[in-house]
Amino acid sequence: MAGENQTHVMEFMLLGFSHGRPFLFVLFLAIYLATLLGNSAILALVSLDPHLHSPMYFFLSHLSCLDICYSSVTVPKILVNALRPQATISYRGCLAQMFFLMGCAGAECALLAVMAYDRYAAICQPLRYAHAMSRGVCVAAAASCWLWGMLDSAVHTLLASRLSFCGAARLQHIFCDVPPLLRAACSSTQPSEVALHAASVFVGLSPFLLVVVSYFRILATVLRMPVATGRRKAFSTCSAHLVVVALYFVTANLNYNRPSSGYSPAADTLVSALYCIVTPMLNPVIYSLRNQEVRGALWKALRGRDMLGSPGSNA
Repeated sequence: MAGENQTHVMEFMLLGFSHGRPFLFVLFLAIYLATLLGNSAILALVSLDPHLHSPMYFFLSHLSCLDICYSSVTVPKILVNALRPQATISYRGCLAQMFFLMGCAGAECALLAVMAYDRYAAICQPLRYAHAMSRGVCVAAAASCWLWGMLDSAVHTLLASRLSFCGAARLQHIFCDVPPLLRAACSSTQPSEVALHAASVFVGLSPFLLVVVSYFRILATVLRMPVATGRRKAFSTCSAHLVVVALYFVTANLNYNRPSSGYSPAADTLVSALYCIVTPMLNPVIYSLRNQEVRGALWKALRGRDMLGSPGSNA
């Protein structure tokens, strides 16, 4: 398109709020409050209960922190726009929102892979576990996940900042993300599309394959265990993580690897909401229901008992 038709965008109009704004406000407010409450409870339990001072729960606390960040990047602005006649977001606000959203996405992919390796080390190499997952290793692994996500996000944000938009910039969405920005651009989106496909492989697929390999080896080890109670205990420590992994990677794949024809506006909003807003709310619920130690710590907290006990493995 001719250069004279390209304009410097000051703000984007968000067109995903066409119907049911009061309902969307109430729905997303309830989800956001549940997300904050559930993930804050996980953070408090891991911090206060000595039985949860182990690498697995150290990484779970980082997952909860990521989920709080995920929701806080998008939902407050969604709530504000749901109450306005015209939903908008400034150009810089859009890039900032996209940066932190993509950063959290990349960090969570890496963190879920690290959590799978932690379960592999605990079940398949128990004699080396204390050394393999020492406090220093855990801190370095968690920091690397956050850094990896931010570096990946910086690439996408830099490329998005070079896109040009023609006329009134409209996004068929309720928040800023890479796919709706690429659809709205009138300049070449090839660099951003290449970066998105590369991220799908290195940031999305690679951690997922590490999770799959880790759990295949865990399954082989568990099936060789002679005692049924040992097998049940091993499976119980992994089941919550497996559910979270499946939920996250399926919704992420639907969000970023779209069919060539794309989704309808309603389906697009639904897929993104499941990925960025609903999943962070469900993670603490899944861990509370599927993990016996978290349930026990929560029950003690609700009953007001003093949290006593010897610390677990180093984290």
